[in-house]
Amino acid sequence: MKQLKIVIGRSKDNYGAYAENAPGIYGEGDTVEEAKKSVHEAIAFYKEHTPVNTPAILKGEYELVYKFDTQSFLNYYKGIFTNAALERITGINQKQLQHYATGLRSPRPLQAKKIEAALHKLGAELMAVEL
Repeated sequence: MKQLKIVIGRSKDNYGAYAENAPGIYGEGDTVEEAKKSVHEAIAFYKEHTPVNTPAILKGEYELVYKFDTQSFLNYYKGIFTNAALERITGINQKQLQHYATGLRSPRPLQAKKIEAALHKLGAELMAVEL
């Protein structure tokens, strides 16, 4: 199935979102949920009002995949993942993680992938849990 990749980022005032692989699809909101909803509305509007110019990826079956930049991810989930917890699963020290969260520094691509891989591993472990 085709994937429509939606990039979500935090600005000073709100969250913005755009389709990485389909021009003209944008959204924004005060929360991530509002930005996602705005993107859904933009897709519906685009398909309804510009059917001739609709990007090929929006024709037929597709799924939405959301991507965060590292800073936005760390800030959005800071109530769930503490820097201590992230240090434990990623091996990246808390001070460095805090620099990423504040935007003082940006992680190198390898560091960003390390964070992503650790989160995916945690997610797989949680999916295997039965209570």
